Amino acid sequence: MNAPLTYTHDTAPEAGTAISILPGIEWICMPLPFALNHINLWLLADGGDYPTKGFAAIDTGIATPDVRDAWQKILPGRTLTRSIVTHLHPDHVGNARWLEEKTGAPVWMSQGDYLTAKLINAGASPFSIPDLINFLMQHGMGRDHADAFEKRGNAYKNGVPDLPGSYIQLLDNDVLRIGAHDWRTIVGYGHAAEHMSLYCDELHVLISGDMLLPRISTNISVHPANPYANPLKLFLDSIDKFLALPADTLVLPSHGRPFRGLHGRVAALHQHHAERCEILLKACHGQAHSAAEIIPALFEREFSDAHQTMFAMGEAIAHLNYLVHGGKMRRIDHHHPDYAPQTIRFIS
Repeated sequence: MNAPLTYTHDTAPEAGTAISILPGIEWICMPLPFALNHINLWLLADGGDYPTKGFAAIDTGIATPDVRDAWQKILPGRTLTRSIVTHLHPDHVGNARWLEEKTGAPVWMSQGDYLTAKLINAGASPFSIPDLINFLMQHGMGRDHADAFEKRGNAYKNGVPDLPGSYIQLLDNDVLRIGAHDWRTIVGYGHAAEHMSLYCDELHVLISGDMLLPRISTNISVHPANPYANPLKLFLDSIDKFLALPADTLVLPSHGRPFRGLHGRVAALHQHHAERCEILLKACHGQAHSAAEIIPALFEREFSDAHQTMFAMGEAIAHLNYLVHGGKMRRIDHHHPDYAPQTIRFIS
């Protein structure tokens, strides 16, 4: 039986402060302007034995004034040697360019996430807002939500005003010498193009990014650039890689508190998604539904803004695609004569 989750800290640090997790590892908590209201960043002592003034930052926070103010409190007395970005989402990469310009610290990240971030930031098709709106409307999203997306515009660019002009590429299974320790990269798929987690075998510490969170399930979405994708399978296969790590591994997640019990958490995530799939199979048994139509069954709550609606729609499509790929459900495309031409539906 897998051990239950245990937390190493009761509370998170205040914005603009850093607390020690282990010698050479510090925890920063930055605010987010969403329902998920925080992100964890990590500082790893770099450039000599601890204590040292050199640190590698793991992720950078979203580009808002309060996050940058918090960085201004943290940076004095510290030299930032590099920013290692786990993936492309604004709360992780938003300040990468700003920190590089301010400190000279180069950005390290995967090629898939760097290039995808560039395309989203530029609003290039098929990563544009009109492409996203058309895609979600094909899956049943209403005109009111489409209008909200149009009004919001390229929200990604708000959180990531610019990206570094160059980067140092991270590949799966790279070994990075950071200070006194080696950290190995572990690539993960399903949540981002090429998400990079970091593991130190000497310390038994995993910086999991968004691939393994203690309380919430990572968002897994389908996007218009790859509408038939199966990101849920990619995600589940990816988190199974963590089962090879020791049971006592300390997990430093991007959201929530540091914890131990990663094997049990991987099992719980598999169970969670299996339960969601069973709900969809029952909801679509003998009757075709669009992704938008099954959201109430899948989440059992309403979504009040465009940001949450986008995640809910993307995740619903991901679960439906997973079931189609597994042969448990059939996709009825828009050309089917029995249904409205703009709506894709699924039936089990």
